[in-house]
Amino acid sequence: MIKVFADKEALAWAAAELFAAQARQAIAARGRFLVLLAGGETPRRTYQLLAQDPHRRQIPWWDVHFFWGDERCVPIDDPRSNAAMAQKALLDHLPLRPEQIHPIRCDRSPQLSADRYQAELIDFFAGAVPCFDLALLGLGDDGHTASLLPGSAALEEQVNWTAVTRRREEDFSRITLTTPIINQAAVVLFLVAGGGKATVLAKILNPPTEAISYPAQLIRPRSGDLRWWADHAAASLLDESRICRGI
Repeated sequence: MIKVFADKEALAWAAAELFAAQARQAIAARGRFLVLLAGGETPRRTYQLLAQDPHRRQIPWWDVHFFWGDERCVPIDDPRSNAAMAQKALLDHLPLRPEQIHPIRCDRSPQLSADRYQAELIDFFAGAVPCFDLALLGLGDDGHTASLLPGSAALEEQVNWTAVTRRREEDFSRITLTTPIINQAAVVLFLVAGGGKATVLAKILNPPTEAISYPAQLIRPRSGDLRWWADHAAASLLDESRICRGI
């Protein structure tokens, strides 16, 4: 599904409403809601809205578990940290127990930290392949999502649940979940905002193609629901016949 919203605020509000609805549904059905959080700037406003009424009071937060799709290996107080952003925008404002929060901790070497997160997932899911109720993802202007970077060996990973990636121009490594794990999610929601994403979004979605040119195209849920939601600026180059208009 490709859905376009008037602006970034409308996109964030719709994402918060979907989060709340999915949480209530999962908790009613299975007693818990497992969400995979995205980093970057686009989801920040969604997190802020979830931390405020009416969304805050609509979700039984004590049954929610938070995981991350990727992390930059920087100090936890670094503004580039995905966990720190979510903590400040959302988690600090909720009635949560420490065991509900499952960040990727980068206090060891990147590979050891990646291995530890995989071990934590194996323990939490009792050895079964993780299945998140909702996976939030962003899109980079180079077509990456999570920290699945163009040209990375992680794009070919089919066995391990986590991988280490790095950009040549960056002074830090990244840890990411791999595509087989993300593709187990019940709902995968891409949030894309800003005119700077218009070109890459159009190349991915318009027209549809089986050719894989960008990492984000590897996200194809095995049995779940894939949704692309964008603001008007990001969707400005999409084929009008393929999109649904939001509020």
